Amino acid sequence: MTHTHYENLNAEQAKTELSSLVNVLLGCVAQDASVGFISLEPEPMRHFWQGVLSSLASGDRQLLVARQNGIIVGTVIVVLGMMPNGQHRAEISKLLVHPDARRQGIARELLSRGEQLARQASRTLLVLDTRSGDVAEQLYLKGGWQVSGRIPHYALSTKGVLDATTVMYKFLDPA
Repeated sequence: MTHTHYENLNAEQAKTELSSLVNVLLGCVAQDASVGFISLEPEPMRHFWQGVLSSLASGDRQLLVARQNGIIVGTVIVVLGMMPNGQHRAEISKLLVHPDARRQGIARELLSRGEQLARQASRTLLVLDTRSGDVAEQLYLKGGWQVSGRIPHYALSTKGVLDATTVMYKFLDPA
């Protein structure tokens, strides 16, 4: 069995791992994941991750990764930088596991660690959205997340179809 190591990357560490981060995102999009990208062009993905770097440096986001054999195979972003009226909440974003590393509990562990990170930052409400009917939706429901609602025709899929999204939330006990 492969050992998985989890860590929180700062902006400088993430910068050195840019190609690995793009690779995880690319692998997920290639498997039709609804994660904001509709083509296998790596440059927009690289641009996305470069944008994440500045928010990591400012503390607005935290990036947790999962590694196997030293290679990043999973990610989750915890968005902490909210408007003044939302300092009690955080958003879970880009919970990704490369297709070669799936079915090992990595997504569940990244989500749990992301929730813990938000709790340590004194957040008591988490929010996210996910494509309705996706396997990820079941992961969140099993983890105690609640459905707030569904928005039809929310995001264009890699197949050119407008998919619905499910908006979810979870209350956290204070740290």
